[in-house]
Amino acid sequence: MGVKETKMVESAWMTRRSLVGLMAAAALGAPAAVAFADDTMVVVHKDPNCGCCSSWVQHLRDAGFALRVEEAADLKTVRARLGIPAALAACHTAEVAGYMLEGHVPAEAVRRLLSERPNAKGIAVPGMPIGSPGMEGGQPQSFTVVLFGPDGSRSFMRFIGKQPVG
Repeated sequence: MGVKETKMVESAWMTRRSLVGLMAAAALGAPAAVAFADDTMVVVHKDPNCGCCSSWVQHLRDAGFALRVEEAADLKTVRARLGIPAALAACHTAEVAGYMLEGHVPAEAVRRLLSERPNAKGIAVPGMPIGSPGMEGGQPQSFTVVLFGPDGSRSFMRFIGKQPVG
């Protein structure tokens, strides 16, 4: 098995920390969090040289999501294939349960998306807001997670850093 394939296999397994977190969540009566981790694989398309993308992947792992990372030097082609609007393009692209995730989307927004199952293509955090998952450091900015799909786009959730607001 080559290095790339090994990285893909390794990234599909939960970390010990995320497994302990899931066990603690289950003990505290949080079966929804456990269900997401057990049944939902997030496929992340990212530039192999991007550190903030790797930090976002770790954010989702820490939240209990199982991930497979696919490194791609040409993310513009990936976004076009997956139907991500150019105006929403950010740092990395992911797929989960038939939805698209674009940029530094907080795990809480992903959970809400999977729980509510809206008629949409996916959710995005355009740009790279300071304080968003993977972009820690400095004064956290306010940002909007955008729901997009056949009916256009609208606000889905608002955050300051990793904390939801409103």
